[in-house]
Amino acid sequence: MSLDLDFVRAQFPAFAEPSLQGQAFFENAGGSYACRQVIDRLTRFYTARKVQPYADYEASRLGGAEMDEARARMSALLGVDADELSFGPSTTQNTYVLAQAFADMMQPGEAIVVTNQDHEANTGPWRRLAARGIEIREWQIDPATGHLDPAALEDLLDEQVRLVCFPHCSNVVGEINPVTEITALAHAAGAFVCVDGVSYAPHGFPDVGTLGPDIYLFSAYKTYGPHQGLMVVRRALAQLLPNQGHVFNGDDLTKRFTPAGPDHAQVAACAGMADYVDALFDHHMGGEDIKVSPRGQSVHDLMRAREIDALGRVMDMLGGRNDLRVLGPTDAARRAPTIALDLGRDPAPVAAALAGHGIMAGAGDFYAGRALAAMGVDAARGVLRLSFTHYTSDAEIDQLLTALDAVL
Repeated sequence: MSLDLDFVRAQFPAFAEPSLQGQAFFENAGGSYACRQVIDRLTRFYTARKVQPYADYEASRLGGAEMDEARARMSALLGVDADELSFGPSTTQNTYVLAQAFADMMQPGEAIVVTNQDHEANTGPWRRLAARGIEIREWQIDPATGHLDPAALEDLLDEQVRLVCFPHCSNVVGEINPVTEITALAHAAGAFVCVDGVSYAPHGFPDVGTLGPDIYLFSAYKTYGPHQGLMVVRRALAQLLPNQGHVFNGDDLTKRFTPAGPDHAQVAACAGMADYVDALFDHHMGGEDIKVSPRGQSVHDLMRAREIDALGRVMDMLGGRNDLRVLGPTDAARRAPTIALDLGRDPAPVAAALAGHGIMAGAGDFYAGRALAAMGVDAARGVLRLSFTHYTSDAEIDQLLTALDAVL
């Protein structure tokens, strides 16, 4: 079964927006278009529910119910229990709060493993704990390929390691890391696992319950939703970590890692992401009575199949050039469609030239300076990044390939 792109694109108002006609969006790793279901829920909340939620009067009751719906449906989609999902203003801030919780729990001399493949959001907050006596061990990528070798992680693990942090997928390397295998290695050594899913989740919501990490984080504004960070903390760990919220919220797992109150409207709008998944499932495979998480995985597989097909075309074109270097694997099945290109020169003028061809793309370090430097790229200069997702059409891929040929 293949993805019905006409149906998919009809779910995104941006594709019908007159000012965006002729513009092909290849900066999805920085933030995706929002689906109609999210926009509708956000509009309804701001129009009819913009009051303090959870009181007895109707508007308040309905507002609270929509927030509860978002938590229940998104946690089910991710394969975890509702009280294991927290919302926060961003993944960066959610990670920072978690780092403070671990610092309160850990003893000086204990260790955290981080990687140099990460975006700054999932490495910076942990690295700062070195100032509090926590040992930081770096799991380093292969400088030629950007690959994280699980065997190299084993050499870093001992009884002092309390936490292993790594990305499901790097925002410049693109390779999809084997989360279940890495998690098993860390758990066998007695360590917890934190996975940054920001660059993977836009390509299909993961079944976190099956993958197995203790923490999984991603950003809704990159998964067709509002500007919120979603954070899974499995119950056993959530109960162990010290409360970081208000003292009166300490017994509520959904609030103890959210120091400030939530953005009510954006939390409620997150249910629109589940609406979108349901719409895709019903359109392509409707009529089946199947649980939420398997429904999500069916849609995940549809999305990935579409992306692999489109990415293969881009990789074939790039593989035929000798004036650039593709960071990460060239096999489309092993990576997300987030492609960082080392041009050996300043990529900013190239991105500007692509804009003249209707290609929306980005240039810079993308907060992944350590990964770029490890791979021999001048992080101050950065890379050209082309990123897309399942809703990108064949015509837009054609537009990109033609523009690249003209500009490069």
